[in-house]
Amino acid sequence: MMRLLVTGATGYVGGRLVSELVAGGHAVRCMVRDPSRLQGRSWADEVEVVRGDVLDPASLPAGLASIDVAYYLVHSLGAGRDFSDRDVRAARAFGEAAAAAGVARIIYLGGLGDDSTDLSEHLRSRQHTGVALRAGGVPVTEFRAAVIVGSGSLSFEMIRYLTERLPVMICPSWVYTRIQPIAIGDVIQYLVEALATPASVGAIVEVGGSDVLTYGEMMTRYAALRGLTRWLVPVPVLTPRLSSYWVHLVTPIPSAIAEPLIAGLRNEVVVRDPSARQMFPGIVPMSYEDAVRLALASFDSENVETAWSDALTSSHLSSEPVVLTTHEGLVLERRQITVNATPERAFDVFSALGGATGWLSLNWAWQLRGWMDRVIGGVGMRRGRRDPHHLRVGDAVDFWRVEAVDPGRLVRLRAEMKVPGRAWLEFQARGQADGRTVVTQTAFFAPKGLFGVLYWYSLYPMHGLIFGGMIREIGRRAESPGPTR
Repeated sequence: MMRLLVTGATGYVGGRLVSELVAGGHAVRCMVRDPSRLQGRSWADEVEVVRGDVLDPASLPAGLASIDVAYYLVHSLGAGRDFSDRDVRAARAFGEAAAAAGVARIIYLGGLGDDSTDLSEHLRSRQHTGVALRAGGVPVTEFRAAVIVGSGSLSFEMIRYLTERLPVMICPSWVYTRIQPIAIGDVIQYLVEALATPASVGAIVEVGGSDVLTYGEMMTRYAALRGLTRWLVPVPVLTPRLSSYWVHLVTPIPSAIAEPLIAGLRNEVVVRDPSARQMFPGIVPMSYEDAVRLALASFDSENVETAWSDALTSSHLSSEPVVLTTHEGLVLERRQITVNATPERAFDVFSALGGATGWLSLNWAWQLRGWMDRVIGGVGMRRGRRDPHHLRVGDAVDFWRVEAVDPGRLVRLRAEMKVPGRAWLEFQARGQADGRTVVTQTAFFAPKGLFGVLYWYSLYPMHGLIFGGMIREIGRRAESPGPTR
């Protein structure tokens, strides 16, 4: 048993890694900016959680104390134009703090790419992060991977949405760049097996799946597995920025994240050093088709453990998330209804809102608001839900983020669409002595300036229709016999 620290546990790779480390019997500590965002994870009660931020050096010693090996799985992609500088600053601070704490080793997941070529800012940032971690003096095992294929992964979601939605795809030159994708399960296996592989200490290990493909081939092979026919139409000029706007409109991925990713697709990212096969002989990477089949099976069984949207990505890219702590200074719009049902049944109804279920009242208006948000650069409605039945703090639900969950009683959502202020939507179910339940639905808004106030009150008539219809439908579904969904 080792004492392990995992940073990035709220992210796509980190959340899945923790599950495997706990199953392996290790003592795991997770360092996160907001510990509440680990509520609802299957392993939440089996790990130690500390508050810490890699960009705040003063917060690091508590997380690194008495740790044998630290996993570094954080990045600033989507945090703004200065993401590269932020990544290097954070890694340097972490490496120095790890050395001071006596950590024996750091394991880091970076990106493939030939550093002798003109790498994109994103790919160069991933490699500079590894250099900054090593500067502290602690041995670093740096895994370098290209596109990760798995249910809910960022790159796979881009492939899935583009292929599912577009029978004819306009393809710039980057679609024909060679890539060596790797399954998320193989990535996790490498990260875990490194603990028992002394040869990996201090090494840079390039990892990839069994296939080398172009991005276009990844889309056409996905289409074939789904029984779809898709045509790729090459065009001579389509810059990463223009491509990112197209991805923004068609997929759930914001342009701020899509642009650096797409810029990196001009670089060939394949394994050039085959030492991983000798270093980890027990790992046989799967094919791209097998990885896609596993990802689709997870979607079909509604068993998506983590998703790219678990990370704090919103329309407010430069802002820390704001938590509703007081009602002072907020505009409140509250509705109540009493239903002949238990609080748990009412909770089942309102905790299933969003995604395929929709919002129960004037869904076209919600879709229109999401489309408008997407056009002006917001997150829109396309993120959907990680799971159609269960919520946990930190989940994305269309253009909301789950801020609080009290099973059987309360759900609070924080708006991540572009609005002139801050907004929340809260549902509560409170049992009565007569066996009935009072369901309370409250919209909170903290306006920013006069425009924020005008914005809210101009929408008040529409809110009356949407929110009034929503709470009535929640009550009807709660009282109906049979399943609530």
